[in-house]
Amino acid sequence: MGLFDDDFYSTKVSRRRERKVSKQRSVPRGWSARSRRLRLSTLQISALCSLFSAVVAVLLFSLVTGQLSHQQGAQPAFIQNVTPSSGDPYDRIIKAAAAVRPAVVSIINHKEESAKNTLDESALGSGVIYKKNDDKAFIITNNHVISGASKLEIVTVDGETRKAELVGADKVSDLAVLSIDAAGINTIAKLGDSSKLQLGETVIAIGNPLGLGDTLTSGIVSYTNRTIPVSLNQDGVYDWEQEVIQTDAAINEGNSGGALVDLNGRVIGINTMKISDTGVEGLGFAIPANHVIKIAEELVLKGKIARSYLGVYSMDLNNPYVPLAEDQRKALKLPSSVKEGVVVLDVVGPAKEAGLKLNDVITKFNGQTIDSTLSLRKYLYNETRVGDPLAITFYRGGVEKEVTITLEEKPGE
Repeated sequence: MGLFDDDFYSTKVSRRRERKVSKQRSVPRGWSARSRRLRLSTLQISALCSLFSAVVAVLLFSLVTGQLSHQQGAQPAFIQNVTPSSGDPYDRIIKAAAAVRPAVVSIINHKEESAKNTLDESALGSGVIYKKNDDKAFIITNNHVISGASKLEIVTVDGETRKAELVGADKVSDLAVLSIDAAGINTIAKLGDSSKLQLGETVIAIGNPLGLGDTLTSGIVSYTNRTIPVSLNQDGVYDWEQEVIQTDAAINEGNSGGALVDLNGRVIGINTMKISDTGVEGLGFAIPANHVIKIAEELVLKGKIARSYLGVYSMDLNNPYVPLAEDQRKALKLPSSVKEGVVVLDVVGPAKEAGLKLNDVITKFNGQTIDSTLSLRKYLYNETRVGDPLAITFYRGGVEKEVTITLEEKPGE
C-alpha cells in the first residue's frame, strides 16, 4: 500500500479490481456496457492520483513549516543565549575598530638629534590615548618603544604630527606614559576589565606595524594569563616574569604599545611583543589592561614606579644552565640539606650596610623560601614596600644566620 492508500503503485491485481470483475459477470450486459463507458482510463487515474498527492503534500508541508516557524518564534536561537557578545562578529569588529582607532597613535622615537634625522634612523611604535585633562592628553606605550629617545613625536590617525613629552617609564613592566597637547583630541580609549577575558574570545590589534600606520588585525585570545620569562638587561639570563595575554592576532614590529581590543570596543591589553622564530606563527602578547592602568596612574603621579631595593648582585645556587663547579660549592661549606638559594656576588646600599658579604647564601625572606634570583626580585617588588623591614636568613661558612634590614627605594637606571 502506498502512503495515500493508492493501489495504482502495486504490481499485483488489487482485491477491489477482482471484486469488480466478479460483479460484472453477474449483471446484465447493458449494465456492463454502461460501466465500461463510465470507467476511467489508466492515464486518467494516474493524473488524478498525482494531483491529489501534490495537494496533500503541499498541505502537509505548510502545516509542518508553520509549526516550526511558530516554535522558532517562541524560542530564540541558541547562539543568542551563549554570551553577551553574541552577534555578527564582523559587524562588531567594524564598530569596535571605529571606536578605538582615533585613540591609537603612531610613535616616532628620534634616537639622535640631527637635521638629517629620518624615519629610517628612528624607531617606530604605537601608543593609546587613554586619559585627558584640560590641556594634556596622556598616551600609554611600551618602555622599549621610547627607550633612548632624544625627541618623541606622535602621528594621529588623521596624519597630524605632534611633539610628545615623556611623563614616566618603567623598565620592569615595559610601560611608559607620554603627554601631548590636548587640543583637538576628541577620542579617548576606554580600558576594559582584562580579568574577564575568555579563551577563544575575538580580539583585534590596532597599531603601526612596520611603519605602515593605522593597521588592524584580528584573532582570538589564545591564553588569558600566560607567564613568560624576561631578561630585563638583555643579557640572555631571565631575571623577571611577565604575565601577559596571548593572542594569535598578527603583531609585528611597530605594533608594540598599540591596543588589543575586545568586541565591545574596550582596550583589554597593550601589545608588547611577538615570538619570532623559525616555525613559530600566531604567538603575540599583550600586557593586561588591569595591570597597565595601575602602572600608568603611578607614572603620571610620580614619574616612576617606586620599588624596594636590597642591593644584592647574585647567582642561583641551583642553576641548571650555569651550575656551580664542585670546588665552588665546597667553598660555600653548605649543609647537605641546603639545595637551593641565592649566592651573593656583590653588595651595595642596604645589603652592604647590613653586613652581607661575598659568598653568603640567602635562603629566606621573612621566613619565606627564596630559591632563585627571580624569586628574590619578585618578593621584593610584589611583597614589600620602600621602608619596610626585611628579615634575611642566610648561610655564611656553613652557619645559618639572620639579619634584618630596612629596604630603600630602587635608584633610577
